[in-house]
Amino acid sequence: MTHPATLIILPALNEGGNIYDTVMKIRQSVLDADILVINDGSSDDTRIKAESAGAIVINMPYNVGIGAAVQTGFKFAAQHNYQWVARLDGDGQHSANNVMQLLSLVQSGATDVAIGSRFLGDGDYGTSFMRRMGIAILSNLLSMITGQKVTDPTSGFSAYNRQAILLFADYYPHDYPEPEAVIICHKSGLSMKEIPVTFLERKFGESQFTLPSRSVYYMIKVTLAILVNTLRQIPRVPITEN
Repeated sequence: MTHPATLIILPALNEGGNIYDTVMKIRQSVLDADILVINDGSSDDTRIKAESAGAIVINMPYNVGIGAAVQTGFKFAAQHNYQWVARLDGDGQHSANNVMQLLSLVQSGATDVAIGSRFLGDGDYGTSFMRRMGIAILSNLLSMITGQKVTDPTSGFSAYNRQAILLFADYYPHDYPEPEAVIICHKSGLSMKEIPVTFLERKFGESQFTLPSRSVYYMIKVTLAILVNTLRQIPRVPITEN
């Protein structure tokens, strides 16, 4: 089977109400790409809706979590020789209109990893006070460790070149992965760049991080994970093919 050079990865858990429109909007914005939905143990019709929109679907046998689901996408990209990956959430909150902006940065060689930030634009998109506090703490911690400004450490809207694909096929964190991935990029020698992007209101369902207690738990857990990852052995680029 012949693949295009670009793969769009969409992890999805019970996103039957959103995934069809999400896939179709990406198809309209990115004309030459495969779209891979990682159906992470959904109990609704996520798989059926994704397939009906023309996506490739990998069905996990049970809910493995966002990190393992995204790493499955990176492994698929590495195995099938995709040169560039864009990663979005399956809930439709990441604007398909920004996908090519992120991809163009890695395709042009301007950076290895491009990250879409909510906080370089005009607003915070309704982020709660407690969550904003946690994000500010994580942003300052990551900025201090990496030596570059990090404004949105929990963004799952991103694009990657082949070196980043190979790295994250083996080393993508599994719990709450986005802030840890910033450290892994830094330690591997990969370059990162944030750009402003538009985030949208989800039409169906709700985020798993809506309660202040969960935000506090997230902040503490990820802060510890970031500190642990600063001690982790990560291969430096260039990373060779297996």
